[in-house]
Amino acid sequence: MAHIDITPSKTMANLLHVLPPYADKEAGVINAIIEINSHSINKYELITETGHLKLDRVGYSSLSYPFAYGAIPGTWDQDGDPLDVEIVHVTEPLIPGSLVEARIIGIMKFNDGGEVDDKVIAVLNDDKRVAHIKTLADLGEYFQKETTYYWEHYKDLKKPGTCTVDGFFDTAESMRIIDECTERYQKEYAPKLG
Repeated sequence: MAHIDITPSKTMANLLHVLPPYADKEAGVINAIIEINSHSINKYELITETGHLKLDRVGYSSLSYPFAYGAIPGTWDQDGDPLDVEIVHVTEPLIPGSLVEARIIGIMKFNDGGEVDDKVIAVLNDDKRVAHIKTLADLGEYFQKETTYYWEHYKDLKKPGTCTVDGFFDTAESMRIIDECTERYQKEYAPKLG
C-alpha cells in the first residue's frame, strides 16, 4: 500500500496541494497525477480546488494523445494551471487520477494561443523498460516530430494555427521551470488555500 506523509482525515486530501513537485529532486523524479491516457481524445483535467477529475472536452479531431498526460502538484504555470507533464513510453494504460513517480528527461516549451503552457517530458521512474532513457536524444528524432505535430495541430478544427512548439530542452531547463512554477504556486495559489 502506498503511503503519503499527511495526517489521516475523514475528507480526502487534494493531492495537488499536499504533495511536493519532487518525489526525489536529486534523482530528477517528480510526482505526477495522471489526467489522460495515451490514445485518448478525451481531455480530462483535475479541478484545482477539489482534486476531482473532470471531462473538460472531447477532442476536436481524431488526433489522440500520443503519451500519458498529467499535472505536477505544488506548481503553477503561466497559463493558470498546474505545470503539465507528458509521460512517454508507457507500456500499460495509467488510470486517470492515479499518482505516479516520473523521471524527468526534458521539457517542451509551448505557446497555446498566446499563453505559455510548457510540458515536462518524463518516463515512469520504476519501469525497467525505460531505465535506459535519460535524455530527449534517447527517445529518437521521431519523438520530437510526432509530439510537435500533435501539439501544433490538435486544435486545428477549432482554432487553426494558434499553437506553436518553441523547442525541446534538457533536464536542467526542466528543473528550472519546475522550480519557477513551484515559486509561482507559493506566491499566487497557496495563499488561497483555506
